[in-house]
Amino acid sequence: MSKAVLVILFVSLAVAWFFFRGGRDNIVTEKPSSNITGDITATSDSIKVVASNLDTPWAIAFLPDNTMLVTERPGRVRQINDQGVLKSEPVAALTQVKEIGEGGLLGIVPHPDFSENSYIYLYYTYLQSGSNTYNRVVRMIYRNGQLTDEKVIVNRIPGASNHNGGRIKFGPDINLYIGTGDAQEPSRAQDKSSLAGKILRVTADGDAAPGNPFNNEIYSYGHRNVQGLAWDAADRLWATEHGRSGVASGLDELNLIENGKNYGWPDIQGDEKKEGMVSPVRHSGSKTTWAPAGAAFIGNALFFGGLRGQTLYEAVINGNKLTDLKEHFKGQYGRIREVIKGPDNMLYITTSNHDGRGNPNPADDRIIRINPSSL
Repeated sequence: MSKAVLVILFVSLAVAWFFFRGGRDNIVTEKPSSNITGDITATSDSIKVVASNLDTPWAIAFLPDNTMLVTERPGRVRQINDQGVLKSEPVAALTQVKEIGEGGLLGIVPHPDFSENSYIYLYYTYLQSGSNTYNRVVRMIYRNGQLTDEKVIVNRIPGASNHNGGRIKFGPDINLYIGTGDAQEPSRAQDKSSLAGKILRVTADGDAAPGNPFNNEIYSYGHRNVQGLAWDAADRLWATEHGRSGVASGLDELNLIENGKNYGWPDIQGDEKKEGMVSPVRHSGSKTTWAPAGAAFIGNALFFGGLRGQTLYEAVINGNKLTDLKEHFKGQYGRIREVIKGPDNMLYITTSNHDGRGNPNPADDRIIRINPSSL
């Protein structure tokens, strides 16, 4: 074999080894692999699989007796009791839910006075007037292991196959905050008469909360697709938001939200600035995509999930600044959707590998409990 042939063979093997060992890690692909590596089925003090074989679990609600209610995007609400046992039959199957693209049954949260009123709030996508897609927030009653008595409290939030938002949380002021998306029409985010591309704030009955800046449900605007809401120890609201998509992906955002402020989409992105608009505290850059989802504070650290990033991110917050951004479990669990603090002060995350953009493991999707002190 000639020396030239040997050189070509050596170079070819070196290139193949480079890609095999992850040389493409920083190359953004349209549909990244979600293969899970490592043994995460074993129970330990640090990591425990709470439930498996779920279908795109989107959000978790903890009840006072430590029961967990979990939404599955096709329209089911599942129950996991305080012993960690997943009930085989759903506690509700919402027939009006339309699973379309990123839409379906999304957020869930109990009323702060759940022990007295048994109220559970849900956010879901539905169809009305033929093929017109919308989202709504409903209130239901949870008794004897069943959700019943659905009542619509916020209706006709613009929807589409993508950019439906979906996160709902009660704030320290006992008002309900609702993250919406621009429903694939960016101009709606700047339209203060539209509920799309906003963070809404309403009372427990769905009325515009007192103190809202525009005499309607809107609290902040200029958002592309809000998927995470969390309050820090000073009761300040932080939000995770998806940036641009497609070939020019990246510029995902972490924002500190203030009443009445405009967060710029689609007029500014990344480090861009414009009078009257707020730039993010941190963004992912133009070469990295987080696709950030659920978020929860533990101490001064904001943990949030990465879908396309396939990572549990930890943003260390000091004042108004993000001083460190750590990455945990990168590529191990696949797409991470929900991140929530449990009553035991543990983090609970859901995988989202059955959402049409992942490569599910046979046991997916899962709920995983993580001891944050081990990170």
